[in-house]
Amino acid sequence: MSADIRSECTEYTDFMLTYERELWDAGFQTVAGVDEAGRGPLAGPVVAAAVVFQSGAWIDGVDDSKKLSAKLREVLFDVIRQTAVAVGIGIVGRETIDQINILQATYQAMREAVAQIGPTVEHILVDGRAIPDCPVPQTAIIRGDQTSFSIAAASIIAKVTRDCIMIHLDRQYPQYGFARHKGYPTKAHVEALRVYGPCDAHRRSFRVKGW
Repeated sequence: MSADIRSECTEYTDFMLTYERELWDAGFQTVAGVDEAGRGPLAGPVVAAAVVFQSGAWIDGVDDSKKLSAKLREVLFDVIRQTAVAVGIGIVGRETIDQINILQATYQAMREAVAQIGPTVEHILVDGRAIPDCPVPQTAIIRGDQTSFSIAAASIIAKVTRDCIMIHLDRQYPQYGFARHKGYPTKAHVEALRVYGPCDAHRRSFRVKGW
């Protein structure tokens, strides 16, 4: 590896650990990155993850889950689970999404993910907006999955977990193609809704043109 490439890698690592190092240096031992997957689909649950790493931890390849291939996400999912001090996952299903709306369901999933880690969490780094009614101090970071190592790791855990759920739903309802589009409003998915109507996994509070 050339000196230039090593320098770029070091700069990227330093950049992605900026928020974590500020907190670690301030004496915080348990810093959780929090992110979600599944706000936009027409079907399936919304899933959130919270991930805590030991001070100074780093995993090559961790980035915003949307930038990674499915195969690399699955590899990193296992590495994150093995490396992290703690991982929490919150899952809120279609029925609750329809009852309280997707934004509130997302917050609920995030609170559940944080609660799974336990009372030792000292600070949260969360992608996007702050989590309401969460007793833990937090820092909300716009595009946090692209600027925080812990949040990016949480985005991978949430995305892979939700994808597995959608693949399972595909076996129950093969006519919709959930394994391919994961419930997002693709042309094929909307066409399947026109032909078959919604199944139990579809969010009744969501609407798209043509359905």
